[in-house]
Amino acid sequence: MKVKEMIEKLDLKLLTKDVSEDALYAEVEGGYASDLLSNAMGQGQPGMVWVTMQGHQNVAAVASLIGFAAVIVAGDGPVADDTLHKANLNDVVVAATEAPAFEVIGKLYELGVGKKD
Repeated sequence: MKVKEMIEKLDLKLLTKDVSEDALYAEVEGGYASDLLSNAMGQGQPGMVWVTMQGHQNVAAVASLIGFAAVIVAGDGPVADDTLHKANLNDVVVAATEAPAFEVIGKLYELGVGKKD
């Protein structure tokens, strides 16, 4: 599934308006959920979507470093302007939802993200 398709199917709000078409059409190859940046750095993989409640600028830095396909900020968590600025500069898709992380993760799994054949 492509990032743009995931955003549409989960009814997410795209917060990074200046990311490239390449970023929006990147393939989502799995998922990771954590609010600890060190865990995301240690266990996240390129192409994954990262579900978190964190919205500070280090989220954009970690997402760029790992090569996450996108970041979903769940639970209506606040996302700082400097986070979005850094994410746009690094072509990191950041989307948000009021839904709690557990619900977002369940919907991603229903859509096939992270399922093993």
